[in-house]
Amino acid sequence: MLKKDLRIKYTNLRNLLNAASVESQSISIANALLSLPIWDKEFYHIFLPIHSKKEIDTLTILSILQGKDKNVIVPKVNSDFTMISYLLTDSTRFEISALGVPEPINGIKVDPKEIDVVFLPLLAFDRNGNRVGYGKGYYDRFLMDCRDDVLKIGLSIFEAEEVISDTNKDDVRMDYCVTPDKVYSFVAS
Repeated sequence: MLKKDLRIKYTNLRNLLNAASVESQSISIANALLSLPIWDKEFYHIFLPIHSKKEIDTLTILSILQGKDKNVIVPKVNSDFTMISYLLTDSTRFEISALGVPEPINGIKVDPKEIDVVFLPLLAFDRNGNRVGYGKGYYDRFLMDCRDDVLKIGLSIFEAEEVISDTNKDDVRMDYCVTPDKVYSFVAS
């Protein structure tokens, strides 16, 4: 399917979800993440959910990261569609952006090259590790600034599509995608 068609399909499917379902599935995804070989890393970039879009609630993942004493990095989007990464600390303050995203308004900036793992928001993905977001390319641009070996992990309430037919050279493939029922690995073994 084309990205534009997938955006419509999965936005409509998300709109059918209730808050309890999103919460339950988010917890299942967080628990499934524990099986991945990623917990020896230090710096983890995690998105904070847009609740109005029924995105996965990443607070359980955030709790796991803090419980494992990991460095948690959260993004802030600039007006030029780039992202700045901030270290999450006890003194980090947040505000809701125009897009409905909780974003840090202060803190310690972190160079993307320091990040080991990036948890990716998405609307849909395919069996080849390609993802579809909202279409602004924030994460594709951000990932270009990260190290080549950064682990890219998508988080999805829904299972994989067979193929996204209009991927391009700027699309960055995931290493894993985790759903409530399955862990997809796109890492060559």
